[in-house]
Amino acid sequence: MPVDIVIPVLNQLEYTRPCLESLFATVPPEVRIYVVNNGSTDGTTEYLAGLPRISVISNDRNQGCAVAWNQGVRAGSSPWVVVLNNDVLLPEGWLDGLLAAAARYSWDIVCPALREGEYNYDLASYARTYMGAMGEVVRRGETHGVCFMVNRRVFEAIGLFDENFRIGGGEDTDFFWRAAAAGFRSGSTGCSFMHHYGCVTQDYVKKEITKRCYGPEHRAYFREKWRLGWLKRFVLRRRSKARELIWRVGEQVRYGHTLREKWQGGKLRFY
Repeated sequence: MPVDIVIPVLNQLEYTRPCLESLFATVPPEVRIYVVNNGSTDGTTEYLAGLPRISVISNDRNQGCAVAWNQGVRAGSSPWVVVLNNDVLLPEGWLDGLLAAAARYSWDIVCPALREGEYNYDLASYARTYMGAMGEVVRRGETHGVCFMVNRRVFEAIGLFDENFRIGGGEDTDFFWRAAAAGFRSGSTGCSFMHHYGCVTQDYVKKEITKRCYGPEHRAYFREKWRLGWLKRFVLRRRSKARELIWRVGEQVRYGHTLREKWQGGKLRFY
C-alpha cells in the first residue's frame, strides 16, 4: 500500500498504546509507520523499542510538532503520507476510505470524519454504521490537523511544515493554506472515520512541559505571515461559520450525523 504514517508522541503512553494497537489491527504490514518520539520520559521509549512494525525517530527533547512531522515526512518515500495524532482510535476501513476519497474526488489532502471527546461507545459497530450512512458526504476544502493524508507532490511543490511554529499550533492551518494557494485540492470525507479524544498532547505540553501557552505567539506569527488584519480575520471567521452552519444543518437533517461530532455535556453534539 503506497502510504507512510507519521505519528509524533510526547509521553501520554496511555493514549499512544491503544492508538498503535488499533493502527496495527487496521493497516496491512507493508504500510510504513514512523513514530517520532519527542523526548518522552514516561515509559514510551521502552514501549516503542519493543514494537516490530514501526520505525522510531528519537529526539532528546521536545522539538515541537512541525519539526516532528517534517522528520517523519523526510524518513519515508511513499506517494501518500498520513499525519496522525496519537490520541485517536482507528476502526477497520479508515485508511481505505481516505484513499478512496482521494481517488474519487482528485484530492491532494484528505481528512476523515471524527467523533471526539469521551470514548463511551463501541467503535467498530458505530464506525460501520456511520461510514455506511455518510460515505457519500464530503466537505470540500475543509481540513483538520487530527489526521490528514497528503500526496507527496504537495510537499515537493510547497515545502514541509513551517518550523517557526515552535511547539504546536498553527502549522497545520498554515500548511493547508499554502497548499490551497498553490492550487491543490482538499476535503473531508464520511467514508473514513475515527475517534479523537481531543488535544491530549497539546494540553499536556502547555501544562507540564512549557508551563505556558504559545498560542498568542503562534497567532501573531500566523497573522503576520498571512497579513491578516482585523477586517480580513473578521470576514474569514464569518465566512467559515456560515459554511460550517450549512454543512452541519444539511448533514444532520439528511443523515442524522455530521462529519464532526463530539460527546460534550452528556450528549452528542454536531459540528
